[in-house]
Amino acid sequence: MRLTGGENLTLDPSKMGAMFRSEEMALCQMFIQPEAAYTSVSELGETGAVQFRDLNSEVNAFQRKFVSEVRRCDEMERKLRYVEAEVKKDNVKIPDIRDELPRAPNPREIIDLEAHLEKTESEILELSQNAVNLKSNYLELTELKHVLERTQGFFFEQEGAVNLDATRNNLIIDDPTHAQTRGRLGFVAGVIQREKVPGFERMLWRISRGNVFLRQVELEKPLEDPATGNEIYKTVFAAFFQGEQLKTRIKKVCTGYHASLYPCPSAADEREEMVKGVRTRLEDLNMVLNQTQDHRSRVLSTVAKELPRWTIMVKKMKAIYHTLNLFNMDVTKKCLIGECWVPVLDLPVVQKALSDGSAAVGSTIPSFLNVIETSEQPPTFNRTNKFTRGFQNLIDSYGIASYREANPALYTIITFPFLFGIMFGDLGHGLIMALFGFWMVSGEKKLGAKKSSNEIWNIFFGGRYIILLMGLFSMYTGFVYNDVFSKSMNIFGSSWNVNYNTSTIMTNKDLTLNPGSSDLIDDVYPIGLDPVWQLASNKIIFLNSYKMKLSIIFGVVHMIFGVCMSVVNHNFFNKRISILLEFLPQIIFLVLLFAYMVFMMFLKWIQYTAKTDFQPNTPGCAPSVLIMFINMMLFKQTPPLHGCEEFMYSFQSSLQRTFVFIALVCIPWMLLGKPFYIMFNKKKTAAAHHNGGINQQTETALDTSEAAKTSEHGEHEDEPISEVFIHQAIHTIEYVLSTVSHTASYLRLWALSLAHAQLSEVLWNMVLSMGLHQSSYKGAIMLYFVFGAWALFTLAILVMMEGLSAFLHTLRLHWVEFMSKFYEGLGYVFQPFSFKLILEADDDVD
Repeated sequence: MRLTGGENLTLDPSKMGAMFRSEEMALCQMFIQPEAAYTSVSELGETGAVQFRDLNSEVNAFQRKFVSEVRRCDEMERKLRYVEAEVKKDNVKIPDIRDELPRAPNPREIIDLEAHLEKTESEILELSQNAVNLKSNYLELTELKHVLERTQGFFFEQEGAVNLDATRNNLIIDDPTHAQTRGRLGFVAGVIQREKVPGFERMLWRISRGNVFLRQVELEKPLEDPATGNEIYKTVFAAFFQGEQLKTRIKKVCTGYHASLYPCPSAADEREEMVKGVRTRLEDLNMVLNQTQDHRSRVLSTVAKELPRWTIMVKKMKAIYHTLNLFNMDVTKKCLIGECWVPVLDLPVVQKALSDGSAAVGSTIPSFLNVIETSEQPPTFNRTNKFTRGFQNLIDSYGIASYREANPALYTIITFPFLFGIMFGDLGHGLIMALFGFWMVSGEKKLGAKKSSNEIWNIFFGGRYIILLMGLFSMYTGFVYNDVFSKSMNIFGSSWNVNYNTSTIMTNKDLTLNPGSSDLIDDVYPIGLDPVWQLASNKIIFLNSYKMKLSIIFGVVHMIFGVCMSVVNHNFFNKRISILLEFLPQIIFLVLLFAYMVFMMFLKWIQYTAKTDFQPNTPGCAPSVLIMFINMMLFKQTPPLHGCEEFMYSFQSSLQRTFVFIALVCIPWMLLGKPFYIMFNKKKTAAAHHNGGINQQTETALDTSEAAKTSEHGEHEDEPISEVFIHQAIHTIEYVLSTVSHTASYLRLWALSLAHAQLSEVLWNMVLSMGLHQSSYKGAIMLYFVFGAWALFTLAILVMMEGLSAFLHTLRLHWVEFMSKFYEGLGYVFQPFSFKLILEADDDVD
């Protein structure tokens, strides 16, 4: 199929993407004129609908056609990094681009942009160098001023010294006879870094054998390094000596320790005159430095406004040339050829981008887009929005769906927060989580504009809709559990009528609610649990049974739904024989055993009520469903209680035996059915080849895309028959064992729900109750601090830690217990050439 700019494209609705599976992909060939290649790829980058393939994989990166252009972009990026570093060094704010992002520059604009960056870099370099030179002069004058001022006292002491104490005056003396020096001493004055002073002293002592008088004084204020701007602490020193030979040695030591030597007159009046001149020069130089800094700030402020635009334009330009290096040149070298994966729905968008790219440069020859057939597995592309993206990321973290495989993310939108809510069921804690999610959702534009480097916050913000739904579902299940911060709500009035007198209630702390007593009112509590259970000592026993059964019920329903999803894949990939040989025995095995157990739970709830009028179906005669299920699997019978019946209905025993027998038959059905079918097909095909029964023309007319679609999803036609038997045996054993282990795994719904409720109750009773039980005025003050501690522990432990635990357990239930029933996850993700994705990735790296 060839598409040009003036043609209309007719799409097959059966090949379009749907919400419950990845979109249909097409492998396309592009034929673009060289003069329109840059603008055409630029338009494709704006659409973000094309994943290019490398047609020059065997060519070295330095030998490709557009390597010189890539190097130009690298050089421009280097200049931009230098300019940005200078801007940030001066604490100039770089504004964000609030309008539409700039497009990639056209070839004529590239030359202007390159020249502008060259001019900007040169100007900033010149300003920086001038500033460094001025600061170096300023530093030298400052050091000279300190030397002249601090050595004034040195000379007074040297002129009147007769016998100097080495420790008190910081002099290096080897022989005391040298202390009384005849004649005038020579000296060297300068400045050295403070940390080098000890080594400097030792070296002077060694080269002079103690014949150097060293005076030093530390500068209180640090000086600024002209090159780096860092603070450096220095010390002024003056070394007194006698003899020119010793002077030469001292100067060499000063050079080795990077000490700065300055001229210092011996006469006091000359030093005073020199200090005045230095101070005047410092004032003039300080004024010049201020003017230079003002000019530099104005230049950097102007550059900072354009810096984001330039950066984006260069990144887009570099991405275009990198992409063009994936293209191949035809034999005539007059056309660029590229191959790419394109979603079928986006083919008109891609064609329009090619037409716009050709029109932008006035090319008279249109670009062509050919859809070619291939047996290669295409990438997986699930089109998402800001709401579904978080749920899709949960699935992709486990594994990218195989091409056109059923996508669990659609169903996860409901099942994930619901199963989370079962474990995190608390109206108060769910409200906190829902408010946090609502805050992020309502302010997503403002919060998304702030580029944060905090990884935890980015994870929370990316899953803001998941958090919102988890909070809402937790509020619903908390309402059903009638649990608000471990307390109950009496909205509809309790259905219990307690006939105990006041004295009995106050003295008996272990009141047990008996559902079969006469205290039960005829009306049943409308929604959820009766609030009176909050007062009962057997509350945990009752909730254990209640939540355990709920966990099994929802778990079996979830697994049955997962097994049924495999039918969708079998049907779509033309593996309908797998429906008969794999799905049918799997669903029968699961339904006859575990769905039957769920049915018995409901039957028990219906038959054995709190009323005692229906003998022998009294609450005391209610059998254990778990014991019944174990006896069913082991073909055992447990004697009933006196006056009770063993079974809940008359034909229960025979029906259960039949169910177990059929379930056992399903195991060899799964184990041998498909391998024997494949072996039969191989023999049939070999016989047809031998007899010449294959029509070559008919083979050529087959739809290759459908054949590829079938072969890419678990068919073992090309494997030895022994490998087929081994693979099928592994799958069968895994499924049979997993039905038991996965059903038990759903008990984590009950365990985490119970743990969450008990932690909440312990926190209330042991923390908040301390303040609520106070009767004096001090109780109000105490309650203020106790409430703060309770709120802190509630957020840190019950909301964050328990919420994270419930989240991870819910994730496991979806990845292992649900998705393993139908999900392969052997695909690779669709990575389009998109400027938006490239810029977002660069922002994350920065």
